[in-house]
Amino acid sequence: MIKRILLIAVIFQFSACSELQQVINQLPNGTITNDQIAGGLKEALNNGITNQVTKLTVDDGFYKNELTRILLPEELQKVDNTLRTIGLSKLADEGLKVLNRAAEDAVGEAIPIFVDAIKGMSFTDAKNILLGEKNAATMYLQSATSEVLYQKFNPIIANSFQKVGADKIWAELITKYNALPLTNDVNPDLTDYVTGEALKGVFTMVEIEEKDIREKVSSRTSDLLRKVFALQD
Repeated sequence: MIKRILLIAVIFQFSACSELQQVINQLPNGTITNDQIAGGLKEALNNGITNQVTKLTVDDGFYKNELTRILLPEELQKVDNTLRTIGLSKLADEGLKVLNRAAEDAVGEAIPIFVDAIKGMSFTDAKNILLGEKNAATMYLQSATSEVLYQKFNPIIANSFQKVGADKIWAELITKYNALPLTNDVNPDLTDYVTGEALKGVFTMVEIEEKDIREKVSSRTSDLLRKVFALQD
């Protein structure tokens, strides 16, 4: 039984390597090394961080980006609607904005974690990404960093809530809502919610860069990127 499992593993590995070699052989005018393939994928992910994720760290980086803007959780949508009907639209608007401000303040902490994950990419990782789906690099980064990012983000989001005043604004919003007659009290975990939404936004931006590099030759801004991603064209 053990021998059979080992044989299957060897066959699978040989098949994957063979598939990659066939792709490599199709590259015009020369060959490409395993190190170059890994280097090209690392460069693409680094570009995603430099060109896209950093856009989220500025004021309105989340709030004015339709792809990443953090909306209210379902539990708080009724709070928002109710407060607007009683003339508190300005306070409701500020409540939404400060959730995004907290994410903008925290997202810079993701960059060192991403860099570590990219440095740890193996040739096998790179091969699977290159031969994988159009968002394979993003999915690799997500699987390699999500748990660590959540643990890192959660307390930072909590601190950012205090820093941007989100804790006070939402305490006031929820207090006003809970004091209204004929409403059920709410007490959402906004730190957990914004942490999750911030991570979604980060990976959305990485995927944008990956898509550009895969689909647009003009986005391959170095010889290495052009050479590596020609393999998947």
